[in-house]
Amino acid sequence: MRRPNTGRDNALWQQCWRDNDIDFHQKTVNSALIRFWAALGILPDARIFVPLCGKSLDLLWLAAQGHSVVGVELSPIAVRAFFKAARMQPARRKHGKFTLWQSGRIDILCGDLFDLTASDLGNVAAIFDRAALTALPEDIRHAYLAQLRKIVPAACKILLLTTEEPEAGETEDQPFAIAEEISSLYARAYDIDLSHVESLFEADADPLIKELVRIEHKAYLMTPKSLPELLA
Repeated sequence: MRRPNTGRDNALWQQCWRDNDIDFHQKTVNSALIRFWAALGILPDARIFVPLCGKSLDLLWLAAQGHSVVGVELSPIAVRAFFKAARMQPARRKHGKFTLWQSGRIDILCGDLFDLTASDLGNVAAIFDRAALTALPEDIRHAYLAQLRKIVPAACKILLLTTEEPEAGETEDQPFAIAEEISSLYARAYDIDLSHVESLFEADADPLIKELVRIEHKAYLMTPKSLPELLA
């Protein structure tokens, strides 16, 4: 199968940061991270990977738990803004295809996630994915997961937060289930625990659509399966 053009939206992402068009940025630590992180059972001194991290305050929260944190972010504007807001004075140096920003327990690799290698990240114990998956175009998500599995250890756990539209035919009063796409992407390699669902009515991303749409915010805990072929 031909790999999709994973970098086709890179220029658009960079422009969003230049224009300060970043309504997606949360001004507080994500509540689901605080609530569900302990369920992964990660040791305090473990290394945590945060893909597509932007200038998220979640990096600071993870570091405050004793973790060393490595994020990857395409926009240097976002990286600079993170350290400025945190009142940190990061060291900067070239690191392969990336610029590595470092301060305290936090490293941010500025560059394209699809250029990362396992040696760039080090021995990562867990991934915190705060809607990085669902921020990507659908045809890139398989490539995204394939890239993650190439660059993190087989035993790496995941806390995945998603923003999803309801499944076709699903009504508001039906029990929520693991989304078909999440199952198709992760079920072969991971045991999936849907830990939380919050259903909200929100404004559509398309400004021409005036009515509110139902959006499901979900928290998934992913534990790798111990299958020999997955550990090879």
